[in-house]
Amino acid sequence: MKVSLSWLKEYISIDINVNDLADALTMVGLEVEAVSDRYDYLNSVVIGRIANIDPHPNVDKLKLCSVDIGDKIIPVVCGAPNARKDMLAPCALPGTCFPKGSVLEKDVVRGEASEGMLCSEFELGLGNNSHGIMELNRDLWIGAPLNKALELSDPVLEIDLTPNRPDCLSIIGMAREIAGLQKKKVTYPEIRLPESFDDVSKYTSISIIDPHLCPRYAASLVFDITVGPSPFWLQDRLISVGLKPINNIVDITNFVMMETGQPLHAFDFDRLAENRIVVRAARQDETFITLDGKERRLDQEMLMICDGEKPIALAGVMGGLNSEIENSTTRMLLESAYFDPICIRKTSKKTGLSTDASHRFERGVDPNGTVAALNRATQLIAQISGGNIVKGIIDEYPNPVPDKTINLSVKALNRRLGIRLDANDIENYLKSIEFEIAKINDEKLQVFPPSFRVDISRFEDLAEEIARLFGYNNIETTFPLIPVEVRHPSKKIESRNHIKRLMTGLGFNEAINYSFISKLSCDRLELDPYDPKRQMVDILNPLSEDQSVMRTSLIPGLLETMKYNMSVQNRNLKLFEIGNVFFNTGQEDSQPDEVEMLSGLWTGARVNAVWFSKEVNCDFYDLKGVVEELLRNLGIMNATFTNMPPASCFYTKPGFTAQVFIEDKSIGLVGELHPKVLSNYDLKQTAFIFEFNFDMLIENIPDTKIASPIPKFPATSRDVTLIVDKDIEAYNTLQSIKDLNEVLVEDLQLFDVFKGYPIPAGRKSISLRIIYRSSGETLDVNRVNRIHKSITERLLKKFDATLPAE
Repeated sequence: MKVSLSWLKEYISIDINVNDLADALTMVGLEVEAVSDRYDYLNSVVIGRIANIDPHPNVDKLKLCSVDIGDKIIPVVCGAPNARKDMLAPCALPGTCFPKGSVLEKDVVRGEASEGMLCSEFELGLGNNSHGIMELNRDLWIGAPLNKALELSDPVLEIDLTPNRPDCLSIIGMAREIAGLQKKKVTYPEIRLPESFDDVSKYTSISIIDPHLCPRYAASLVFDITVGPSPFWLQDRLISVGLKPINNIVDITNFVMMETGQPLHAFDFDRLAENRIVVRAARQDETFITLDGKERRLDQEMLMICDGEKPIALAGVMGGLNSEIENSTTRMLLESAYFDPICIRKTSKKTGLSTDASHRFERGVDPNGTVAALNRATQLIAQISGGNIVKGIIDEYPNPVPDKTINLSVKALNRRLGIRLDANDIENYLKSIEFEIAKINDEKLQVFPPSFRVDISRFEDLAEEIARLFGYNNIETTFPLIPVEVRHPSKKIESRNHIKRLMTGLGFNEAINYSFISKLSCDRLELDPYDPKRQMVDILNPLSEDQSVMRTSLIPGLLETMKYNMSVQNRNLKLFEIGNVFFNTGQEDSQPDEVEMLSGLWTGARVNAVWFSKEVNCDFYDLKGVVEELLRNLGIMNATFTNMPPASCFYTKPGFTAQVFIEDKSIGLVGELHPKVLSNYDLKQTAFIFEFNFDMLIENIPDTKIASPIPKFPATSRDVTLIVDKDIEAYNTLQSIKDLNEVLVEDLQLFDVFKGYPIPAGRKSISLRIIYRSSGETLDVNRVNRIHKSITERLLKKFDATLPAE
């Protein structure tokens, strides 16, 4: 929204300079983006004196003028009939940009150099006279810039308005805001309609078929008009706010729109079938040619202005070619209406037409301002076009917009804003922007917002008005009086972040995959038909077939990530992901069960190849070690790994999969991916995965840490090798020693497992290292040997084991 300061001053006297005004408007919520002077282009136009005139040697109508511009004399070729010696005139220098957009350059005119241009009023945008160069007073300083010499200055404010302030989309609207800042009154234009004849109801009528889309429609008639160029003052006003003059009738409608904020439209009355107006909704797929010459296809949500036979305008957006004002027009009907903002917004969007009128209608114009704007435009048309006004107007207003009333509590307002104002202060602030107030008592006010403030409907809106008029900078900064309490972070959030740090420290990268997967994922994982992971939640409107259900496992996402990385030759991957999986409950209108999971994948090399070692692929024990280190750092010391039964291994390889237990409760698994699963995902490289129930995992993270002093006395170790059945897990032998609760046993290590000759068939050897230490003394060798012998005998008996042959 552009606002000319000179135009503003017709309605409100302004006591402050333009920069302070811009700051003040910005602070009340009307952000001024830029301030420019519309006469800045005259900086390169200087006062010139015609020192000498000679005839042009090649063209009779042109003259060669020597123009004194103060510091030098330049040649100028001129064809103006009124140019004479010693005359002062505006001389545009090369680089001058004229109002119509052309830029002056040095030129050679019919063989003679011209280094400037002597200008007319019309060429400089200072008047309509184009018949000769502009003659200036002889007391002006030669060489001075024209705008400074003639004191031409008109700052223009460019204001970025929020959509809730359509009342400021006019010069008077901005004048009202400035009046509120300066505690002054707005001077509204005086409307006096000249004498009229006959009665408007004899010539036309208005029918509103859809009053919910057009609550109000008013019209007037002016006959015997003459369509032609607008007077200079009117053109200048429009140019000052960025509008292009067209003709006197259209220019007046645009002038009144910019002045009052009410869009208007003029129809050629003689082109209206039956000389009447019908306001109705468009028919589905109805077509209409707008003023821009394009055919528009309409629907039933759009509003049309019609005559007795056909559409003549797209309501609130643009008129039609079949009723526009032409040079031959002598009788016109002027429209001023209030349309439903939502309807106009939809029409503008669907048709791709955004006009100054639609910009205002879709935000909401003043429903009670239609007649005043109509009379203002009718008055100007009669004055400027020489027309005769038909007496009266037609104003169809079947469903008047009700006035708004808001009760305002002084105490609630002060508490909301953190200020201390009494009822009188609040009343004065609101009255300064033309609100009406009824004082109930010292604590309560009844507020009646003006109809042009369509954004005011509740207490909070009034609070905002008081805040901006009082001044946001004047509101003291206060802090809430709350006790300073330290709140311990959620264990789940803290644990999640801790696990992420640990996993990245172990060399893994976090993956974040979509929660949507393919419906074929369960089949690709070779899941049992009755596996709970098959209880998927279908997506009603999936993005693609590969994202048609909610995931019940994080593994498919990790495998897709692995597949993508393999395709770009990134074969060494260490990934982990923490996220929810979703299980269908089988009940309609119920949310799925969500379970948070932690999963990881390792494929490729254990370490990258370097000059001193070869690349070695990772294996099951590498990933098991990662899981053990993760659990140890979380403080979970009682986790155990046991062989998963082959019948339970669906997407992992039997014999290469371990279940992880904590106190006889399974929390997850670690294992090698099944070759079939790798084939289903078109993967040719072995991969190892782990999968944990995240909630069960963090339940076992201790809240406190236990520390023990560094041992003072040395440790000693003893090894034992047992020949046991091949199906006995080494874990069981370690657990059996722990169950003995021998105080001197500090640690246990499995350091070898062997099958094959000379071990008998169906048997295997397990080699254990038992570390002994006393916290109070150096251990005696004989005592250690006795304890070790006792432990060995118990293991031999419990597992039906034998010792290897000497």
